[in-house]
Amino acid sequence: MTFTAFKPTPESIPPQNNVLRLKLSGNSLVNHHPLNPLEFLLRAALIYPNKLAIVHPDVKAPAFYTFSIWAQRVQNLAYALLKAGLKPGDRIAVIAPNVPMMADILQSALAARVILTTINTRLTPQEVAYILEHSGSKLILIDYEYLHLIEGTRIRVVVSNDTGRNGDPYEQFLSEGRQFSDEKGWLGLEMEPDENTPTMLCYTSGTTGRPKGVLTTLRGTYLAAIANAFEGQLDRNSTYLWILPMFHAAGWTFPWANTFAFATQITMRSVDYSLIWKHFLHSRVTHYCGAPTVQIGIVNDPAAKRPPQLIRAYIAGAAPTAHLISSLEEIGIEPIHVYGLTETYGPFTRSYLQESWSSLSLDERSKLMARQGHAFATAGDMRVVYRADESPSGPHGDLVDVPKDGKTMGEIVTRGNIVMKEYFKDPFATNKAFRGGYFGSGDLAVMHPDGSASILDRGKDIIISGGENASSLAIEQELASHPHILEVSVVAREHKKWGERPMAFVILHPQHASKWNSRHEEFAKELKAHARKRLPGFACPEWVEIVSDLPKTSTGKILKTELRKRLAKL
Repeated sequence: MTFTAFKPTPESIPPQNNVLRLKLSGNSLVNHHPLNPLEFLLRAALIYPNKLAIVHPDVKAPAFYTFSIWAQRVQNLAYALLKAGLKPGDRIAVIAPNVPMMADILQSALAARVILTTINTRLTPQEVAYILEHSGSKLILIDYEYLHLIEGTRIRVVVSNDTGRNGDPYEQFLSEGRQFSDEKGWLGLEMEPDENTPTMLCYTSGTTGRPKGVLTTLRGTYLAAIANAFEGQLDRNSTYLWILPMFHAAGWTFPWANTFAFATQITMRSVDYSLIWKHFLHSRVTHYCGAPTVQIGIVNDPAAKRPPQLIRAYIAGAAPTAHLISSLEEIGIEPIHVYGLTETYGPFTRSYLQESWSSLSLDERSKLMARQGHAFATAGDMRVVYRADESPSGPHGDLVDVPKDGKTMGEIVTRGNIVMKEYFKDPFATNKAFRGGYFGSGDLAVMHPDGSASILDRGKDIIISGGENASSLAIEQELASHPHILEVSVVAREHKKWGERPMAFVILHPQHASKWNSRHEEFAKELKAHARKRLPGFACPEWVEIVSDLPKTSTGKILKTELRKRLAKL
């Protein structure tokens, strides 16, 4: 189906002389405007009303929305939430893949002044139940495929069949909102006067315990979105493909980065590499985000070839290897390596290209690009430190910067505009995270002479072998340079003499896997020889296991906790 053949519901059509402005509170100052990223959408609907905003093509019932129509649907949903009795500060939840409803609610929650909890669709019903209870959600918007996750819930549920047509319960909910509005329009919705008001509640993965709820604000979302648009050069000619789940850290604020830039967004229900390449080659896609494991799947898909237009790929979620970065460049995709956490609205640092790198080989340049780099636009200070209360030197509680020698390890910490407000209902965890006046990431890194940071590991992933600290990420970087490896993960395994030694779990590249059938021991010998040329002895893998897959989170992070559980059974 084409854009012109699609007919949005009558309630999605905005009225004549539509005013695209929220009502300001009576005591607002003339020279102060509270930051609110919802206004990016209203501005886009004013300036480019007929430009495609949301394209949802790869489903039984394709849907296409211009900025003016999408803005009306967002308004309808906001009024529907008010009709449901929700008050400012109430929590609601959404459980959905990358579909128009998900794009709607990320905007509408701001208009209704409620706090939105975006729930991972790959969690178990027990995990979902915990988040719903902990967040105190009063309403659930849910895609029809995920109803099994909330069986037995007593919370009110609105189901979307993802059709965009009359008869869909979600469309009926929007229609009721339009009717409830009594055509007051945007001026019937008051702008939140306090830009530091919480707006998103995103839960961490919880791999080491109960997930924590990360509260972020209107101000932080606004500034992070602008930074992401600027750093990736998003503009009105951009087309953004939703590969990153919108539920993950509210899509790293790209729902608002795209509206700020007037970009068209293409939504897909799942990560399908054949569809991704269809859009790369035929839909003029210019931008997307993805974890390294997704990027590996993209560059190694059979359909992969140089796209007709420049595509910029934001890489985050785990540290990419230099080999992956060079693979993207070779196929005509420009990597933008960023780093961040849910607690920092997604990315807050970037590896910036330097003019001096132009004379380097692709491999050398890729190794520099694999660094986490410097804090980017609108972010605050980023440091690599050790804590004085954990060291015999320095006064209690102070943060001490590591020397810029590229060797001394410390923790990445940051502060400023795009750090979370707090952990929801957890002052102890908040105070611990903010100890020393900075947010502690838990990621161990070094600082280079040029002021750029490179992550070595999470604290729990460092391998201590014979008294030497070995970075599992650094080992993975070098092992991944072997041409027969598609993906690799390294963890510590107990060793009688050295305490620990690295063990590598390897997925072979499909083009080379047959060569090593029934010859896994020979491959292990070859890989160890490859490693000895690049790594000190204590960092070379003692064991190598070829596997068909690696355990991962919904956003593509390899679950080393699961790999360690496998080792515990050996």
